[in-house]
Parts: sequence; C-alpha cells; structure tokens
Amino acid sequence: MNTFTAYYNFHFGSLDCIAFGSTCSAHKVGAFPTFVLYKNKEEVKRFEGEKDMKNLSDFIEETLETIRPGSRPIGGPKLPKPGDKSSTDFNGPEPAPTAGRKEKALSASASEDAMPTKTKSAVLKATPSKKKPIKPTKPHSNPNPLGKSTPFTAESFQTQVTMTQDPWFIKFYAPWCGHCQAMAPNWVQLAKEFKGKLNIGEVNCDVETRLCKDVHVRGYPTILFFRGGERVEYDGLRGLGDFVNYANKAIDIGDGVKDVDAASFKELEEKEEVIFLYFYDHATTSEDFAALERLTLSLIGHAKLVKTDSAVLAERFKITTWPRLLVSRDGRPTYYTALAPQDMRDFRQVLHWMQSVWLPIVPELTASNSREIMDGKLVVLGILTRERPNEFMMAKKEIKSAALEWMDKQTQNFQRERQELRDSKQLRIEEAEDRNDQRALRAAKSIRINMDQSSQKEVGFAWVDGVFWERWVRTTYGIEVAKDGEKVIINDEDSRRYWDNTISGSPIMASRTSILETIGKVVKNPPAIKPKTTISKFEKFFFDLRGAFSGHPFLSVGVIAGMVLGAMMWGRGRMRRNRGGFFRLDEKDGLLGGGMNGKVD
Repeated sequence: MNTFTAYYNFHFGSLDCIAFGSTCSAHKVGAFPTFVLYKNKEEVKRFEGEKDMKNLSDFIEETLETIRPGSRPIGGPKLPKPGDKSSTDFNGPEPAPTAGRKEKALSASASEDAMPTKTKSAVLKATPSKKKPIKPTKPHSNPNPLGKSTPFTAESFQTQVTMTQDPWFIKFYAPWCGHCQAMAPNWVQLAKEFKGKLNIGEVNCDVETRLCKDVHVRGYPTILFFRGGERVEYDGLRGLGDFVNYANKAIDIGDGVKDVDAASFKELEEKEEVIFLYFYDHATTSEDFAALERLTLSLIGHAKLVKTDSAVLAERFKITTWPRLLVSRDGRPTYYTALAPQDMRDFRQVLHWMQSVWLPIVPELTASNSREIMDGKLVVLGILTRERPNEFMMAKKEIKSAALEWMDKQTQNFQRERQELRDSKQLRIEEAEDRNDQRALRAAKSIRINMDQSSQKEVGFAWVDGVFWERWVRTTYGIEVAKDGEKVIINDEDSRRYWDNTISGSPIMASRTSILETIGKVVKNPPAIKPKTTISKFEKFFFDLRGAFSGHPFLSVGVIAGMVLGAMMWGRGRMRRNRGGFFRLDEKDGLLGGGMNGKVD
C-alpha cells in the first residue's frame, strides 16, 4: 500500500487513435485529446472543459476522494508550473498508528526529519524522471573581444567552433578571388561593429583545403553561420548593412525561442511581417522543445519564431490541441498540419513547410529571394519607388489588399472544389449501395480526393524598387518608374513572358480593382490577354525548343532520331550521285554522271 496505484487502485493509460482508429470510434472518441474514466470496463464519466492542468487535476482529485474519503489535501496538491521537469514531492496519508505503535511512529518521524531529504519515505511519492544532460545554449566566453576576424586552421576550427555552443559568422575565401577581395573591407568593418557581440571568423581555403572540403564549400566566398555544431548558409547581399542586419538577427536567437504573451505578441506583430508561433502546454515534452530550438538557425533573416502558452492567444487562433505551430502573416494564420505527434518533431518536414510560407504576403523582390518568388508561378509585381513616399505607401497598400482578396477567393474556390469532389464520391457510394454492387462500392470508397494538382498556376505578389533595379526593369519590361510612375506587371518567369495591360489595353495600375480584373483574365488557359516576351525572338526560339524537349522527352528523342535517319539517307543519296548515276529528260535522253558505271536508254 506504499504506492499511489496500490493505495487508490487508480491507473493511467493512453491510446493512439491513429494506430487504433476503430477502437477509438467504438468508444465514441471524436476529438483529441479526450479523457475518459473507466471502472470495471464501463465508462464512468468524461472530462469536459478547458484542458489545462488545474481542471484535469480537479477531475482526478474528485475521483480519488470518492475512492479514499479524506485522503486528499484540501485545495488539491501543489501543481508544477509549465516547463517544470518534475513535481513537488507529495506524501499521501499513512494508516494511523495503533496505541502500541504510536511512540515508535513518532520517533521514526523525528528521525526522518533529521535525515537528508533523499532518505525520506517514498509513500505515494512520484518517481522523479532522470534528467538528461542539456547542452549549454549560451556562449560561455566573451564574443569577439578584439573586434577582429579570427583566422582559423582545421584544429582551431574544431575546438572553437564545432565543439562549442558559441555562435560564429565565418567566411570561406580564396586570396585570388575577386569577389572575396571586394568583400574584404566590409568583413573587417563587420568584425569591428560586433566587438563584444558576435564572433567573426575566416578560413583561407587555399591553405585549409581539407577543412573547406569538409564544410562543402563549392564557391568563393561562402559565408556560414555556426552554432552548436549546426550551420546555415548566408545567401544575402554582401554589403556591410546586409551583414549587420543578418548578424543582429543571428544574435537574437542566442537566447533560444522566446516566450510571449498576448500583449508582447501584439507588439511583435507591429514590427514583423511574418511570425511563427508555437503553442505548448504542460504536457509538451523536452523532445518537442529541443526540436523547436533546432529550427531557429534556419530562420535567421527570414522570420521570427516564438512560443506561448497564453490562453488568450489560443482562443484568438482557435487552438484546441497542443503542441501546435502556425505562421501569422499580417494577422492571417496558416497552420502546420501534423498527423501524429512525431510530425511536430520532424525537423526536415517542419522546415520544408516553414520555407513554403516564410515570405510576407507581398515581399520585396531582391537578388537573394528572386528565384524563390518568381519561379513556378505567376507573380503580380509592383514596380515602385521610395522617392515618392505617399505614392509608395498607397501602392503597397493596394497591392496587399488585392493579394488578400485573391487569397480569400482562392481559398473559397478550393473548398468548393473539394466539397464537389466529396459529394461526387458520396453519390457513387450511394448508387453502388442501392444496386448492391459490392465491386462498385469498393471502387467508390477507394477514390482518393487529391487537391494537390491544379490546372491553374499559383499566383504570388511582390514589389521591386524600380529605381534601385532601374536597368533590369527597363531592359526586361521597358518601364522607367522615374518617368512613367508606379506600374504593375504580371510575370510568368517559366515561360519568359509578362502582361502589362488590362483587357481594355490600358496599363495595369497599382490599384486593387485593376489588378484583380487582370489576374482573372491571365490565369485562364489560354490567357485572354496577349502576353509580351522578356527575351528576344532569337532567344525565344531556343527557349521554346528547350522547353519542348524537356516537356516531351520521348517525342523529342523520336524527332531527333528521325532527323538523324533522314540526314543519313540524304547523305547516302548524295554519295551515290557523286559516284555516278543518271537522270531522265522526257523519259528518253539520259545524262551520265561522273563515273564509268552509268547507262543510257
């Protein structure tokens, strides 16, 4: 009787409803998590209400009190706080000592008080979990004390970077590299700027060839950010301001994923366009938090990642299961769908989803993100200038308004199409059941509703500084924003074409109405508006030829084989005529060729 289970005859268990779906259905489990109390194989009651530690504790305490009246502490036990690894030890009631044993019990109690805590009785004492060693998350040394870039050898790199938790921003270069030479002054200045803040280093790949090979350096310069044995590549511009901006964000992750409440999250929304928000509760495990911390490195320079256990935020974003991850872009949530608990710990899967949604709704097109924005979709591109602040802000607002309205429309269309497919499947099932056709019924039930593939191209939105990128904008789209003002084009990078006019022939303006009425005409197949090309006719010919070959490889092989065969036959004919032959004139006279084997009628 000296254990909780034996004293109360009360047990805890769990059932994975993904693995045992039929059992959960049989017990009428329709939401997760669901807490049910059973006695003698019969359901006694279900837990209802907000699923927090206090309510669950009250639910269990009420049951325990009915089993052993008077055995539970008034007001319930002391509960651990969120994030605690263990709970306060709780000693349950012991049988009252008899008169003959009372003195012995008191003396035993007194001796226990004098003993160290670890030797005390374990009556109803929860077994403490063994704590795993946790790596230090903060650097233990003063970073960059001299304000200089530290040169590394293979040995010093191993001891100072790989085997420590210290963050390092390191360039891998070659002395003969022109880009490296041009970047060198900015790197020196960066080290000075971050004296006492962030470690800056460099590796000469002409000397440390093996080290650069181990790091998989494929070009110069390669710039990597390291922390705790993990790394992420810097792919931005190489100006001092770009380095400083990235380094400041890298420093920000040094303290790990920060906790926020409703008020601090609101302040964050005013500063950041994209925020990943992780919801956790008291049941979230250390493995979940460790997997979350791994994501911070890959998000530097892209988005902010925070965590919360705020009930206010959970109510705002309609969170009913924990842990849960979402991204908030301009206050609009997009949720990560995890089918099983381990999906929340799958680093690659979660990061892949993050990469698909970490751009703002209307991002600025830059050299580092241009491929990510432009490839594989139609892009509504606003060509703007910061030199006219009022027009700039108004144009961005109109483009964002059009983007949000288009996203809402596409979501509604997606839901409608999915419902139509579901209705069609249900009709097939009902028809097969009416005919009692088991074969048709199995075929109807096996129909999978796949919404991954769509006949329409995805539509994205972005804007570009038409003054900073004046040459590219002018040569590609023929627009000079300083002279023509703010314009909007719809670009199809995959086909090297674009649209800059509405259906009426007027230019697309930076207004919600002009953009939305043009998108609908462009996404049709074929487009209702004739496109323009971003390349010359000569380049377009070879581009279309390459597209045909890549799009139809087997047909292309057949065409090439036919062309080769035709060329061979033509060549053989030429060679035969050169050796000698004849041709007819009026089907009578023949003209000898250049050989001795000709003949004439």
